Amino acid sequence: MPKLSPLPKPSAQAAVSAPPHLPAPVFPENSIDLIFADPPYFLSNNGITCHAGRMVSVNKGEWDRSRGPDANHEFNRLWLAACRRVLQPNGSIWVSGTSHVIHSVGFAMQQLEFKLLNDITWVKPNPPPNLSCRYFTHATETIIWAAKSKKSRHTFHYQRMKEISGGKQMKSVWTIPPPESWEKKFGKHPAQKPIALLERILLASSDEGDLVLDPFMGSGTTLLTAFRLRRRAVGCDFEFQSVSLALRRICSDLIQVEISVICIQIDLDPRRDPMDRSRSTQNPHVTDAPPTRLVRRDRNFHFVGANPRAVVFTVAADDMAEAWTRFRSSAASGTQVLFVIKSETEIYLA
Repeated sequence: MPKLSPLPKPSAQAAVSAPPHLPAPVFPENSIDLIFADPPYFLSNNGITCHAGRMVSVNKGEWDRSRGPDANHEFNRLWLAACRRVLQPNGSIWVSGTSHVIHSVGFAMQQLEFKLLNDITWVKPNPPPNLSCRYFTHATETIIWAAKSKKSRHTFHYQRMKEISGGKQMKSVWTIPPPESWEKKFGKHPAQKPIALLERILLASSDEGDLVLDPFMGSGTTLLTAFRLRRRAVGCDFEFQSVSLALRRICSDLIQVEISVICIQIDLDPRRDPMDRSRSTQNPHVTDAPPTRLVRRDRNFHFVGANPRAVVFTVAADDMAEAWTRFRSSAASGTQVLFVIKSETEIYLA
């Protein structure tokens, strides 16, 4: 029997975005209120599937390649044990998966003395077709919900779920579409979960201010949703590209720029008969709006830093190149920039 390659350390214990010269941070015991985990499904077997009407490879990366049932199960035991260590006594964990991995996850949970609460069937309304025509079309995933132990008094907002379900008890079968196009505007991840799914999970089993952990962060959907719902969140991932994608999504959502433009037209010689409607028979395409003139135009560039995550420099410039030139000669030039926001304001007077 060939020797198996060593398994990676449980990602719940190591923040892989940390530079190699720094020690990997370890979360304290009993510090996490809720965990959502979307572990590898071990589906990368050189097969094919259908995506957007095209035949594509199922290979997602080396992290998704099976090492055999025994090694896969040991991997699940390792990261689940790490999750159980950091979960607070009344905390709970949600784990998603297909038949390729979810049975191992459920068995490992029982071995580690989690308390199984529910298995949710997530139904995808429009799944990709089965190209081989030798199986039923895969249209569901299973999500296991478990508490840390039999003594846990887990959080469950029953009434809120009942309201979402139209006044009836919410069932364990959820029909939720896959991620929409706007959820992928900063990039795509092969295992991305929809925000709607995470919203329901977090609303059901956590409170505002709770600390949420995603040990397989991926595109950052769990963290993004947690911040939107006023939860705290931490995430880990071994893929730098995934960490980068998650940061772009989260930062774009957290930094909100409000620009209020009020246009006031002042006519020093108003019409004497504002109630005269005799002009209603005129050509509707001909308007009698007074001519306007541009009196001011402002174009500003706002540089958003990585640390601190805030606007670190603002400058008026004609274009992006000029804005960058001024930034590099400013006191903030040593700050790492995540992105730049351009705002334009025009003021017209009649």
